[in-house]
This record gives sequence, C-alpha cells and structure tokens, in this order.
Amino acid sequence: MSDGRSRIQEEWQTFWLAISFLTRIPMLIKIDYSQRLMNNCSMYFPLVGLLLGLIYAGAYVLLTYTFSPLVSVLLVMVLHLWLTGAFHEDGLADSVDALGGGYTLDDKLRIMKDSRIGAYGTIALVMALALKAALLIDSRLTWLALMVAPCVSRLTPLLLMRFLPYITAPDTSKTKPVASGFPTQRLLLAILFTAFVVVIAAAGWDPDLFLTSVIATFGVACLWGGYLKTQLGGYTGDTLGACVVLSELIVLVGLA
Repeated sequence: MSDGRSRIQEEWQTFWLAISFLTRIPMLIKIDYSQRLMNNCSMYFPLVGLLLGLIYAGAYVLLTYTFSPLVSVLLVMVLHLWLTGAFHEDGLADSVDALGGGYTLDDKLRIMKDSRIGAYGTIALVMALALKAALLIDSRLTWLALMVAPCVSRLTPLLLMRFLPYITAPDTSKTKPVASGFPTQRLLLAILFTAFVVVIAAAGWDPDLFLTSVIATFGVACLWGGYLKTQLGGYTGDTLGACVVLSELIVLVGLA
C-alpha cells in the first residue's frame, strides 16, 4: 500500500514538474527533484497542453462577449505568451536563425545559443504569430482549435526526443534533464492520452480533427526530425520548441 501511495505521489510531483517546465504557473507543491522525475515528466506535456487549451478556450469564449473575434484571439495569444513565457516561440526564432545563418554545425549551435534574435528568426516569429491569428479567426470552431491544438502539438517533441540523439552541449542546456532517457512506455501513454482527446473532440465537433492531428504530430516529427538529422545530427531544446509551433500551425490549418 505504501508503495502505491509513494508511486502516486511521485507521479503527482512529475506532473507538476511538467507544468513548471512548460509554463509560468506557480508551483503549488514541494517537489523532490531527481533525474528520474525530470526524465519522466515529458509524458505529461500533452496533458499540460490540454490544460492550457482549456484556459485559452474559456478565455476566448468570455472575451467574445465584449470584443470582436479578432481582438479576442489576439488577447488569448497574449495570454498564451505570458503563461508560457513565449517558450516555444523563442525556440522557433533561435532555430530558424541558426539553421538559416549557420554553415557549419559549430556555427549553428553557437547561433542557436545566442540570446539575440536575427533577421531569419524575426521573420519566422512574426509570420508564425500572424498565421496563427489568421488561422484561429478562420477556424470553424475557434474555441475548439484553441483547446485541442496545444495538446496535440506538445506530443510532437516527445517523438523527436525518443528517436533522435540530443546534440547540444549538456552542461549548458536547460533541456538536458528532460531530454535524457525518455522511456518508450511513457511515450506510448502520452500518445494514447492525446489520441483519446482527439477522438473525443473529433466525434463531438469536427471529424477532420483526427487526420489533422496525425499529420501535425507524426508528419511534423518525420519532416522536421529528418531535416534536423541532416542539418544538426539530432535535436536541441530550441528545435523542440520550434516543432511545437509548427505542429500547432498544422492543426490550425486543418481546422480552418
């Protein structure tokens, strides 16, 4: 019995660790940090995405009582950037700067770690945010897109973490603890959870959501992962953030 309670307590801490890694939501419990917890918390990324999606969808519905759909979408996007600290968007900008401006592997990794943003990164970030706003406005059910897209898109980095090597210098990377030794069993659980959410949403509101989600996760993982393999030999923390943005945009394209 005590083993069962300690396992539940460990999973509860692991879940909150995933929240603290992906968002700025204050930690409400004390966590016994360990390599095991850091390795295992990635399984909860889609669940954290769903919780964020519920917040975004609820905020959008409330905002539309006062503002136009466009203003409501933009305000929800501001909320998203604040809650996540623009975590994934920063990864997109750094990745595009590095892949667009670096010629050698060392150059690309050096540019990726540079805190300054370049022309490639600025253009990619502006276009991604503008496209996201436009697609949300064009979505058949904007609240559904806001709810499901964050969940689906946060499965994609798990696939890259499992099947590609981690190539950033481990002593300087903030993603090293999460990127080390991600178990296959936990990946399968994350896939099953995401599939369950998508099936429920597709059955209730939009049948096209299932195919769109498959393309957004496995398609982006294969194409982006293959590109990273040829350019870098593996993935970095920034490229994981970039794949979340790319995956989310594919979901929104399917729902527009």
